[in-house]
Amino acid sequence: MERSGILGVFHHSDAVEEAVEALRGQRPVDITVFTPLPHHDIEHAMARPESPVRVYTLVGGLTGAATGFAMPIWMSLDYPLITGGKPIISLPPFVIISFELMILFGALATVLGLLVNAFLLKPKASYAYDPSFSAGSFGVFVVPAEGRADEARAALERAGAAEIRAEVAHA
Repeated sequence: MERSGILGVFHHSDAVEEAVEALRGQRPVDITVFTPLPHHDIEHAMARPESPVRVYTLVGGLTGAATGFAMPIWMSLDYPLITGGKPIISLPPFVIISFELMILFGALATVLGLLVNAFLLKPKASYAYDPSFSAGSFGVFVVPAEGRADEARAALERAGAAEIRAEVAHA
């Protein structure tokens, strides 16, 4: 899949942050930022939605906790062994099993959620990449809405892009 857009090359992260905020106001189709290192201010400027992986973790943990109580209760009822006159189903000993299964299922669900979101639900990857992005420069690739390419180019220029060029991204 090919997408045409505008690539802006920046030398300072503050300019990238300013460009992203200006472009977000224009509602372009897609914005991709290339940085030589993780940068939290740029990530906040992108205002991406929170990761759905935490939902996988919650569901996995709750499933593990429920399994941790259900499995020993089912086994105790299937093989009733009365010890010292205590009830067959006693919840305090099952809490340990429930806790351990909650951690195990939560961790496995987190890995599953990561894999699903990283590989299956990420169909649009942009490869409008410049080798200077690994040498300290920053890049902003924007796919503007129909007929709004000039506004996107102007926003990149106002933010202080060192270089602006039209690119075709291959996904």
